[in-house]
This record gives sequence, C-alpha cells and structure tokens, in this order.
Amino acid sequence: MMGLFSKAAFYTTVNHIRDLPMHGGREVAFVGRSNAGKSSAINALANHVRLAYTSKTPGRTQHLNYFDLGEKRFIVDLPGYGYAKVPPEAKRHWEALLSHYLQQREELCGLVVIMDIRHPLTELDQTMLDWFQPTGKPVHILLTKSDKLSRQQATLTLLKVREYLAENYPQCSVQTFSSLKKQGLEEAEAVIAGWLDG
Repeated sequence: MMGLFSKAAFYTTVNHIRDLPMHGGREVAFVGRSNAGKSSAINALANHVRLAYTSKTPGRTQHLNYFDLGEKRFIVDLPGYGYAKVPPEAKRHWEALLSHYLQQREELCGLVVIMDIRHPLTELDQTMLDWFQPTGKPVHILLTKSDKLSRQQATLTLLKVREYLAENYPQCSVQTFSSLKKQGLEEAEAVIAGWLDG
C-alpha cells in the first residue's frame, strides 16, 4: 500500500515549546493512554515495524516526536498519558507542554486519539478531548485492539461511543481499528489525508 504514510521518516524530537519546528506546513498529532496501542497504530499505518518506538515501559515517551510525510506534512507522536510511574515534576512539564501544544499550535489541523476498544472514553481520554475542544479542530478516534472483541461486541462499542460523542464532542469521528489484523487502515488514512491536504 503506497499511502500517505509510506514515506514517513523521523524528523525531530521536541521537549520544549520553543523547539517546535517552524516547517510552515500542516501536522496531525496522535495521542492516547500509555497502553492503548498508539505506537502500534502509527507503525501499522506507516507499514513500518519500528517507526514509532513501542516501549516496554509505558510512559517512556516524554517528548513530541515528529515524522515527516513529505510535502510539508507531518505526524506528531505525543507522549502517552495516564501512566503512574512518571515523577510528578516530569508529569507537570509534560502536561504544560501538551496542553500548550494542543491548544495553541496553529499548524496542528487535527488530532487522532487512540483508545483501547475495551476501555474507551476513560476520564483521561475525556480530559484530553476537553483540552482540545475549544480549538474547534477535528478529532478522529481509533478504537484499537478491536480484534480482542467479537465483531458484534466491537460494533456495539463503536455505536455506543459514536452516540456519546455526538452528544458531547460533536467534532469527533470514530472507527474501529486493529494494528494486528491491519483493520481500519484505509479509513484512518482517508481521514488524516483529508486534514493534511485540507
């Protein structure tokens, strides 16, 4: 599949707002709970085993990692949230960086939120959506690990989540996704391409 992500290459790592790249293009960020399968989702989309580093210790990525898709289009892998073993000062630094980035980054044209289909819309997920909502920018949710549920259960969860979003977060769209089974890749890629080419 020669898609949008086929040329993805590591671009830079950012640990401070002042280091955000001035590339003059558009970017889409990926965020999710530490064990929701974010790195796996990025790697599945890029058809690349080790593009986004899947850490054995969740919460290890404390930086914003940029990947260049060519033509001034970027994806940004944001740190996984909700992992308890991060020291409080690191957590505060990270939250300040993240909230500033999400709320004020002009180049950011949409947010992909990764949620484990077995535990969607946790309190932390909703905090993330609340942070981002005032920007008015679109959000697309990938309900990952959908292969862990029966098709019927997965569909039911998808409908419930969709209903909840329509009431509370109308700027969000949602789909099921499985990195393992490579399900939902085209749908996700179409949404992201639409934002980047917008």
